[in-house]
Formats: sequence, C-alpha cells, structure tokens
Amino acid sequence: MQNSNSEYIIEMKHITKRFPGIVANDDVSISVKKGEIYALLGENGAGKSTLMSMLFGLYEPDEGEIFIRGEKVKFKSPNDASAIGIGMVHQHFKLVEPFTVTENVVLGIEGGTIVDLKSAREKILKLSSEYGLEVNPDDKIKDLPVCTRQRVEIFKMLYRDAEILIFDEPTGVLTPQEIDKLLEILENLRKSGKTILLITHKLEEIKRVADRCAILRQGKLIEVVNTKDVSTSEMASLMVGHTVLFDIDKSPMKKGDVVLSVKNMSYKKKGESVYRVRDVNFDVHAGEVFAIAGVSGNGQMEIADIITGIIQDSTGEIVLDGEDISKLSIDERIKRGISYVPEDRHAVALVLDETLEDNIVLKKMDTAQFLKKIFLRRNEISTYADMIIDKYDVRSGQGRSTIVRSMSGGNQQKAIIGREIELDAKLLIFVQPTRGLDVGAIENIWKLILKERDRGKAVLLISLELEEIMNLADTVGVIYNGHIDKIASRDQLTEREIGSYMMGVKHNG
Repeated sequence: MQNSNSEYIIEMKHITKRFPGIVANDDVSISVKKGEIYALLGENGAGKSTLMSMLFGLYEPDEGEIFIRGEKVKFKSPNDASAIGIGMVHQHFKLVEPFTVTENVVLGIEGGTIVDLKSAREKILKLSSEYGLEVNPDDKIKDLPVCTRQRVEIFKMLYRDAEILIFDEPTGVLTPQEIDKLLEILENLRKSGKTILLITHKLEEIKRVADRCAILRQGKLIEVVNTKDVSTSEMASLMVGHTVLFDIDKSPMKKGDVVLSVKNMSYKKKGESVYRVRDVNFDVHAGEVFAIAGVSGNGQMEIADIITGIIQDSTGEIVLDGEDISKLSIDERIKRGISYVPEDRHAVALVLDETLEDNIVLKKMDTAQFLKKIFLRRNEISTYADMIIDKYDVRSGQGRSTIVRSMSGGNQQKAIIGREIELDAKLLIFVQPTRGLDVGAIENIWKLILKERDRGKAVLLISLELEEIMNLADTVGVIYNGHIDKIASRDQLTEREIGSYMMGVKHNG
C-alpha cells in the first residue's frame, strides 16, 4: 500500500468532487496532525461537509487521494472508515425515531443476532457521566427535543471509541452552556490523543479550541491559518471574500396595534404530570420584534408549535388580529396570516425528497396564483421559485430542480426563510432562524427580519443566541420552567440580567 508523510494522521490530496451542476470540492488538499483540532470554515455550500463526507466514506472523490496514518485508503462506505477509527457527528441527524437512545447508539455495530442492550445501556450511562451529556438511554428518539437528539449523535461516535473525530456543526442546536461543555469535551478528547476535525460557522468557537483552520470558498481552499495568529474578523473576510461588519441598522420602533395576543396559555404532554408551558401571557404588536429568550427545553419551542397549530391540546387563548384562532387547523392559521420558520427544518418545514421549487411553493400551491382548476401553473411556479432563489441567495447544484435533501443545511434554511417572508403574513414566527448559517448569511437574515418589522409586520423571535436577541429585539420575554417571568423593553435589560432570568436566578430570588 502506498505511503505518504507519516507526520500527518490525515492527508487529503487534490480532492475534487462533482455533483450535477456543481463542483463541490475543487482540487482541495489538507493535512492534519495527530492530536490537533483542525477547523473547516466556509460559507454555506462551500464544500466543507462534502469534504468530510469523503473522509468518512459517504462519498468517493472523483479525483485525488486520501492517506490515513501514512497509508493510502479508499473507502467504499462509512463502515470502512469506522473500521480504521474514524467517526462523524453529522449536521443532520441520522437517527431512527421509533428506536430508543440505546438502540440508535448500537445500531449497525453489534455483531450476531443477539444484541446485548443491557451492556450497551451501561456504557452509555458511563459515557453520559464522563462527558456530562445527560440523556436517558431508554427514551425514544421521537420524544426527544432537537438538542438531545444531537447528544445522541455524539454518543454514537464516543461509543465506538473512534480516534479521528469529525464534528459537522455540532453546536448548532446547543445552548451557550452546552456549547461551553462541548468545547471542554473537545479539549479533553484532544488531550487524550484524539484528532478532531471541526466544521462550524461560529468563529469564536474556532478561536477558542482550534489549532489551525482551513478556509474554503465556492469549493476551493483559500488559505490555512494558525488560529492564534488571526482575528475572527479576518477569518470572516477570508471566508466570504469581503469585510463582514455586522453593522445592523435598526431604526426606532414604530409600534402599531396588537397582532398576536397569547392569554393564559398552558400545556402538558399527554401522560406527563408537569406542565411544559405554564400560564403564559404576552402581546406582539405590528412593527415590533418580540423575542423569547431562554435555555433550551424551557417551553419556548412548544409555545411556537401551539401558536402555529402543531400542538392542538393546549389551554388558553391565541388571538390573531382580534380573532381567537385556538381551535383552527394549521392550514387555516396560515391563511389567517401566520408564517413559521421552525427549529427543526427537516421534521416540520421541508419535504426532503421533493424539489426546491415545490418546497418553495409548498404553502401556496393551492392558491389561484399557482393552481388552475386541478392543474398546476408550472411556469408561474418556476418563475416564483427563481425569484426567491435569487433574492435570498439560495445555492444549489441544479437550481429549482434540486432535490432538497442534497442541499446544504444553510441553503435549506435560506429557502425556508424566503418562502415564509414572501407569504406576506401578519405574524412572522422565527425559531432559531440563523442556526447553521455562516456569518455573512446571519447578517443578511438579521437585516431581512428587521426589514419585515419596519414594514409593520409583527415578529415573534425565539432564539437560544443572546447576541441575536440583543441585536434584533424590541421587547424581550424571558422564559424559565415554562413560564415567562420577565417582559421588558430590550433597552431596559442587559445581557447579564437576561441570563440571570434564563437560569432562574431572578425567579428564585
């Protein structure tokens, strides 16, 4: 077997990967030393995940060579990569929803016909204690929130004792506290001799833990930098090809009439004794961004699902523009003027195996604009889809004909945001709108949200990112243990005060 420079545990030489209509990686070469944390940075669709997918055996390169520990390898599947100690936490979860945590963790690695779930469960509990990633091994995936599903993906890799660990946007669904803990875990893994490849859009995370950073743009390797020698702004500029200012021009709020009024909202899941949402009351006005801040799992996601009709068995009133919509269906609420960018785009927002075009018109397909009797107006649909793709910079290999599953997560998100804004709804609900987006896209999405607010729309923003809330909110409601404990003007609250309410300090004090 051909050898290469043994100084590096990983060498990817002159890697090129093409998909229909796009060159995802164009003559990319990287070399990673054993025991370092090596970051990959780039805009959505820059080729980071594709490159790492080839290292994990999900794809084969069209051109180029891969060396592991100095020996040339050719992976036919992820099993080949796993066999030599490579593990990967994917950006999009690869879990079987009806299965338990334990069953998902051992899936595909236990030999024979009898699976020792008891021993596997004990190992998961040990890992849970060792790394501080709390999870119940007996819970079914379908019952878990997004942040806990991410932990299960991390467990799958740790359980296999992989030596080369690939993390694809691992912090995108974690709270600030959980991110801090994960970064500590990465440091500990590095100290134990593991080699880590980290894909993230969060520049501060790269500065905190990475030794080196490879910057990609439109499939090409732009530069490899020592992270201690460059600033986050310099990395951002290299990534997008121009200076990123985050200069958000926020005009004074012009608060109009109440558009959404939530009254005495409460909810507990069937079979549970504890309320996930407890006696929640708030109003959102036209021309206002009302933000709900809180640590993940405190009921904020359920509030969004109740307002949009995904959860139907809550108590209390939801009044939209003077009408009680509490008993209306999801479709009727959309027609009354609600648009929704959800936290979990795969489960709720997209039909993954349909085209980008059909996903863009998903909520308007039965309107006269796109339907004549029983026939779809395909020309009008295509024109409309092209408009959103261009306006919201949605990048994909085959344009509107691209199957959505094949797109990067960030471009899927931009398509959803474009679709929801163009509904021209009275109320726009954004839950984690910039999750998984690069710094340039985040800046653009923030400006789009404020533009809708300035057009007189009512905006409900639910975010785990305090920076996002501090930049966009006019009014902040802080949720703790299912109840909104504090509502105040953004100008009257500091980030520290909001953090105290989020952790229940003010509540208990």
